[in-house]
Amino acid sequence: MIRRIIEINEEKCNGCGACAAACHEGAIGMVDGKAKLLRDDYCDGLGDCLPTCPTGAITFVEREAAAYDEQAVLENQKNTQRLAHTGCPGSRMRQLSQRDAAQTPTQSSGPSQLGQWPCQIKLVPVNAPYFDGAKLLIAADCTAFAYANLHQEFMRGKITLIGCPKLDSIDYSEKLTEIIRNNDIHSVTIVRMEVPCCGGLELAAKKALQESGKFIPWQVVTVSVDGKIVD
Repeated sequence: MIRRIIEINEEKCNGCGACAAACHEGAIGMVDGKAKLLRDDYCDGLGDCLPTCPTGAITFVEREAAAYDEQAVLENQKNTQRLAHTGCPGSRMRQLSQRDAAQTPTQSSGPSQLGQWPCQIKLVPVNAPYFDGAKLLIAADCTAFAYANLHQEFMRGKITLIGCPKLDSIDYSEKLTEIIRNNDIHSVTIVRMEVPCCGGLELAAKKALQESGKFIPWQVVTVSVDGKIVD
């Protein structure tokens, strides 16, 4: 049937997630840092999401689409309430309290210093509130396994983003540029492994700093495969 339904311009979307939070039907979700219309039959065409979008990425169109399925939406809402959030459990944005973590019994190595979730570069929203005034740590995911004290020495007091350019086979520079450009980032620390493929992460971070047009203090730290800091 031809009906009114929303359309999301991916180029205008800044990944803030406000529309997904405003869509009570669960029609919108965050995929690879961008808002997506997940199911036509969940969209009622009323547009509660439109006024929440800060970039004007959402509009109405008339097109062939499945009819709005109220029963399916109700079932989805029940599942949502059961999970206490919408979307994928692994990608729900959360700001973590280090104060609470410090009060939790842990092993002798100390509490986790991860300040937010998700931490994968591909999944993190570009305009997440925890970026405001943040010291940014961009780390190769292997560094947490190779360097035993990564949490205490590098993650403490920082927002951590991790990735592996070899496994993801993508260029992180565009998303990192948007994060740095659109937020009040105070400093950037890049922690990489000594292996050549980790150079892609360092290059992406340096390119993002350059493309952002901002002058931000930054440093690169290299970790050897046997867990030592390489001078």
